Amino acid sequence: MSDRSIRNLANLQAFGSTSRVLNLLAVWRRHGRTDEWRDKPLFQTPALNQGLIIKHRLRRDEVDLFHTWRQSATKVILPLDLDDLRLGGRFIFIGQRNFDRALREYFGVSVVDQDLETLRLIDQLPSLDPFLLREQVKRGGLDVARCYFELTEGDMKRMFGFVESQIAPLVAMSMKTEASRGQARATANLVSKILSNNDGAAMQPLGDTLQLAPEQYAEGVFCWKGFLYYKWSAATVLKEARAVADAIATMQPAGPLDTESRLYIERGRQVLRRKILSTCETAIEALKVYDRAYASLTQDGRPTAFREFLLDAPRMFTRLGEQVGAVRHIVSFWNFRFAPGAPRVSVEELIDIFMDFETSLASRDTAA
Repeated sequence: MSDRSIRNLANLQAFGSTSRVLNLLAVWRRHGRTDEWRDKPLFQTPALNQGLIIKHRLRRDEVDLFHTWRQSATKVILPLDLDDLRLGGRFIFIGQRNFDRALREYFGVSVVDQDLETLRLIDQLPSLDPFLLREQVKRGGLDVARCYFELTEGDMKRMFGFVESQIAPLVAMSMKTEASRGQARATANLVSKILSNNDGAAMQPLGDTLQLAPEQYAEGVFCWKGFLYYKWSAATVLKEARAVADAIATMQPAGPLDTESRLYIERGRQVLRRKILSTCETAIEALKVYDRAYASLTQDGRPTAFREFLLDAPRMFTRLGEQVGAVRHIVSFWNFRFAPGAPRVSVEELIDIFMDFETSLASRDTAA
């Protein structure tokens, strides 16, 4: 299948959201000559390591490609021309009907069993952000090169100002006698290092202050970046989530309701509203843990709490990422499906939407 809806795949690198796009072609271009990329690839199949993976809202004519109803899917795109992305690419959805056979027929690719399992692991994620992706492939027993877990250029640009505001207290603490212009330059420099894909070695003096070994600090910087990413992302999505939760609680479908459908929708409205708000509250509490640890370092001059936070961060931000990703999925789809002028939702479609949302939130909130 040829994906004519994507006129310029290059735009996905420049403007795409990290949560939606995994640009393996860009990873190959930047790191394909490195030993790490060759020794620890995400996929054993070369063609897959030069493609793009996208979280995609299914159109009505695409829903029948799957055995069960779903709102979104994970799309794998192989560019028609690696040197001219404006030509588009061939695509397939992970888990569509006859998926294995379609890979061979549409792509001419014979995929090894491990790669099929990796694709399925990726499809299970609510988001393609690098922090969730890394933990998911680790759970799958894969040792994958660090270069696969990068933020997109678009998100790094969008995040920069937010991260500057978050990092400024740390720079001010260490440069109390410097002029404000010097502090601004130092802040921008530190933000660039945090958002980059290096191993944290350039910031090792802070690691020494926190009494962390180089490998612990490299892991800590990755997790620190993860918390900053989720805090930035949550600032918008959690605010919108309350409005969506309220809209869900009052949504009325078009057409007559039988007793069973009416009871399910009445229950679903209240349960979903409660679960969405509960998941948001749990995410906010996790971010407060980070805020308290960071304040202990920057305001109280006590690095111990932040050191302990960095050591414990991998366990914490995996759950946080799942929560933010699930809420983002709900908010994004709801705003897309119920945009002004969109057709009214049928009884059957609303039930399907509620079922999908409940599945997304399963085990990611604190109260049923």
